[in-house]
Amino acid sequence: MGQVPAATRALRVLRFLASQPDPAPLERIVRACDLPRSTAYHLLNAMIAEGFVVHLAEEHRYGLGVAAFEVGSGYSRQEPLQRIARRPLAALVDRVGQSAHLAVLHGRDVLYVLEERAPGRPPLVTDVGVRLPASLTASGRALLARLPAAQVRALYPSPDAFVDRHGQGPRTLSALRVMLAETRQRGWATEDGEVTPGLASVASAVVDHNGHPMAGVAVTYPSETPSEGPAGAAVDAAALAEEVRRTAAQLTRRLGGVA
Repeated sequence: MGQVPAATRALRVLRFLASQPDPAPLERIVRACDLPRSTAYHLLNAMIAEGFVVHLAEEHRYGLGVAAFEVGSGYSRQEPLQRIARRPLAALVDRVGQSAHLAVLHGRDVLYVLEERAPGRPPLVTDVGVRLPASLTASGRALLARLPAAQVRALYPSPDAFVDRHGQGPRTLSALRVMLAETRQRGWATEDGEVTPGLASVASAVVDHNGHPMAGVAVTYPSETPSEGPAGAAVDAAALAEEVRRTAAQLTRRLGGVA
């Protein structure tokens, strides 16, 4: 049991490094992972010895090593999250009559790993393998809202980190923080026309046993007129969000988390 806290801290460091677009200096790792400087230094050296981290001495920065890539490649081969989510996502689509997708956070982007398209609905930009700015998508906002404030700050250190697609969405860290606070208070994330004009989405996060956000479940629907469910009854965004939250909670429980 004595080794569990050290393992948890090491995983936090790896998650942080994986979220960064470039190798990070020690001080940024210390702040983002809330670790004593000496502890972070020893953890990094241990991970360097195992190949999970590399030290760029001339730049005084740390990045992911080959062993981390091997772990990621193993995940890609097994695709456990996609396997767990496929049936619940299909059931969600059957209930709401709109297309749904599953996305994971990758740096400042979300990567779409699964899509279930509703019959008769047009294809979406959120196809499998597509990356979009997390700050503009409902899935990304649901995931960012579950991250520590220090990690969000590290992801968006300046206004240059924000992407503008259609003149909407947060452009500063303070605006993003307000949006994420509203997301936490509401219990689900939303976007309307910020990814594709005329389309809106609602999303909820899937979390693991540590409360860490693993993926975002989202439903996308036309925003000009009320969407219609399988039985033809009008469904509003809040009703869609409750169905999305139900699916995210189901996946959370299957991953050992607390919904």
